[in-house]
Amino acid sequence: MTQTTIRLTVNGRIHDVSADPDTALLYVLRNDLELNGPKYGCGLGECGACAVLIDGVAARACVIPIDGCVGREIVTLEGLGSREHPDPVQDAFIKEQAAQCGYCLNGMIISTKALLLRNPKPSKAEIEEALHYHLCRCGAHIEIMRAAMRAAGHLAEAQD
Repeated sequence: MTQTTIRLTVNGRIHDVSADPDTALLYVLRNDLELNGPKYGCGLGECGACAVLIDGVAARACVIPIDGCVGREIVTLEGLGSREHPDPVQDAFIKEQAAQCGYCLNGMIISTKALLLRNPKPSKAEIEEALHYHLCRCGAHIEIMRAAMRAAGHLAEAQD
């Protein structure tokens, strides 16, 4: 393993990280930067629990080496909003109570945000496609779908 200093921009802040360039982004985010939004799920890029935004696109942090993230803007769940001022997607998930254990929510929220960044008014089918490859073992899919629909503006605020 060759340690080197790699500069990453995460949640609008620059971080110099000493690690092997092939280290998975997820490990740097969780271990070095102490960000707990992205979760370790499968380690194979299949479940979506580790999703982050890289230049506005949802990406699986468990399979992306940090060397490929240099010069790119990385946003984690923590970078979307705060407890006092959640991102509209986070707010929609809160309003729809779209969580049971919450383990999959990071990926669901990140993918919903990425979808809305590229398509502010997606159809129900487009939302389903964006969330299709995220695994939720609790069975909160109905609430998660409602939250994504709310974030996309398909559910009226009067339903609060």
